[in-house]
Amino acid sequence: MTRILVLAAALLAGLAACSRDEPAPEQPVVQVEAKPSQPQPVQAVQPRLQVTTVDGATFDLARHRGRFVVVNFWATWCGPCLKEMPELSKLAERGDVDVIGLAYEEIEPDAMRAFLKTRPVSYPIAILDTYKPLPDFETPRGLPMTLLIAPDGRVAMKVAGAVTVAAIDEAIARHASDAQG
Repeated sequence: MTRILVLAAALLAGLAACSRDEPAPEQPVVQVEAKPSQPQPVQAVQPRLQVTTVDGATFDLARHRGRFVVVNFWATWCGPCLKEMPELSKLAERGDVDVIGLAYEEIEPDAMRAFLKTRPVSYPIAILDTYKPLPDFETPRGLPMTLLIAPDGRVAMKVAGAVTVAAIDEAIARHASDAQG
């Protein structure tokens, strides 16, 4: 009986906290993990990704087959995302891994270009429509979220939370080791 009363009280408290009169947030509500998850190997189908970057170019993941590609979901208002941008730029500058940043927020291209003038990166950025999720990628439940796409086009790693070059290099080495046998 006590258990039922406790559950009922918790349910009522939860309902009382909700309000229909609250305005809808201007930006999608995305929870950011305080501590990044451990990189997780992912066995998935080869995802398709074709987006227009803020500089007007087309990024087509299929054109990058044969190379490792980092796909990074981020937003301008996300602290951990901003912190990892220099790391991802260093990775892109090395030349052995391609990087694409997918801004997961409602922002106009001109505003994004202005933002990128204050925080330049060495990899392309595209803005995603948060109301039209990418069909071959899961919708991020938190930002940043990073995927490592292997040369064969399959997802080799997924990280929820900020990622480092060291974690990506480790995943690449692990993938190469697994591929050899």
